[in-house]
Amino acid sequence: MEATTSSNLPSINVQGVGFEWDPADGLVRVYGMPVLTMWIESSLVGMMLGMQRMVGTERFKLCMQRGGIESIEGDWGVISSAPSFEAGFRALADCAVTCGWGDWKLHSLDRREREAIFHVRNNFEALYQKALGVDWGTDMTGGKFAGYCARLFGVDCWATQTRFQARGDEYDEIHVKPSTISLDDQLKALLHSGAATAADLAVALKRLEDENLERRRAEREAQERLSMIESLSAPILEVWVGVLALPIVGSLSGDRATTLMERLLNEVQRTQARHVILDVTGVEVVDTHTADSMLRVARAIELLGAQCIITGIRPAVAQTMVALQANLADIVTQATLRHGLAYCIRASK
Repeated sequence: MEATTSSNLPSINVQGVGFEWDPADGLVRVYGMPVLTMWIESSLVGMMLGMQRMVGTERFKLCMQRGGIESIEGDWGVISSAPSFEAGFRALADCAVTCGWGDWKLHSLDRREREAIFHVRNNFEALYQKALGVDWGTDMTGGKFAGYCARLFGVDCWATQTRFQARGDEYDEIHVKPSTISLDDQLKALLHSGAATAADLAVALKRLEDENLERRRAEREAQERLSMIESLSAPILEVWVGVLALPIVGSLSGDRATTLMERLLNEVQRTQARHVILDVTGVEVVDTHTADSMLRVARAIELLGAQCIITGIRPAVAQTMVALQANLADIVTQATLRHGLAYCIRASK
């Protein structure tokens, strides 16, 4: 037995059959074909029992069938090279019996209904399960049969076992039919039914963490876009020598007020402006926070040695500011931006 690590995922290889646990989707990948030299009472039995205990019987069965479905590429080359599916399957069965997969028989095949029934004797899965005293089923072999039928019928298929050699039946009987339920759907059903294992919960937690990371990334991008929009919607303009104008649209409170104040004060210092016009024509609603923010911006501008002029106060906003007792007594106000600019030009002469 050889244990290896590929892409940080644990994997095991036992005389030609490999198993790899992938925490990204919670699946056990199964690959390769066993050979007759396999020690069923030791290596295979212990490995399968450990895997079943790790992921639970239902997930183990799903993963084994998925492993079978995903391992048919070479098998299909043998089948497709024959004149018919039946002839190709017989040729493949001759190989399977020498490789530990047991004696395969195609019991029936209905192309019209797209159904098939297979019989298997002395398959390695049945033998190791009989040694364990369990009857989990020959799901990897059934997965192979489902894969063959999917290629033949042109639709996704799933295998269901109806007879079990591990239970004392003469052979394993496997029915293959088209399926509209994917492996992911069945795994989700396990999780929601309360039959989840620790592995299921680990996968669900990982998916939840990924979703949270994606949501936080989307929130950051949205905040960045919002900041850009706010920056574009409140440009600082040098409308005259020594005169800056800041048209404000929307509310002026919280983080936006702080950001605008920082930008405006930096620009006043950079340009050595003597006058700053705050045009609030685009402000339709004023609350206590907005009024307080306007006053704080005006006071900060004055501390840098510039004069603040507020323009464009609407009648409804004026009434609200009076009701809020906002003290604008020592701040120059003008009806419009044009009037405010004219005031600044006169004051500069």
